[in-house]
Amino acid sequence: MSFLNSTLRKLLATPADNTTLIARVTLGAVMLPHGLQKTLGWFGGFGFEGTMNLFTHAMGIPWILAFAAIAAEALGSLALITGVLGRLAALAIAANMAVAIATVHWHNGFFMNWLGGQHGEGFEYHILAIGLAAAVVLRGSGSLSVDRWLATTIPWTAHRVPLEAHVTA
Repeated sequence: MSFLNSTLRKLLATPADNTTLIARVTLGAVMLPHGLQKTLGWFGGFGFEGTMNLFTHAMGIPWILAFAAIAAEALGSLALITGVLGRLAALAIAANMAVAIATVHWHNGFFMNWLGGQHGEGFEYHILAIGLAAAVVLRGSGSLSVDRWLATTIPWTAHRVPLEAHVTA
């Protein structure tokens, strides 16, 4: 088996697991409105240009990292909902959430600002998103995913290794 085929097979491998299906779709559905804020300006967002200006000028983030953050939320959420390269999408969103904690939310404490009693939002939401993402990174996209369909349909090699052998516990 070539290195590329082996790597791709491991990336797509996922059991027919409803738990990871729930984790990936939930994370994708929660992140999608955030991505739409940043790309289209929906739900009170700044849109792509406004978000890029905020990230690059006001926050001093290099443009490539700002673009990656926007793509992780917008495209990553769609990838999670459909189960396309779920592990990569979940990893990108987890990284995005970790950076958000470190750069913006850490100094606001743990809790969200439900009652307006603190300056800014805490990081509890981000921890939940990282937890859901970790489940997908470790187990794959689960049931009803493009990843599972690809991993079980495409003849990767002449010698097929059982799919579950590639899934980490």
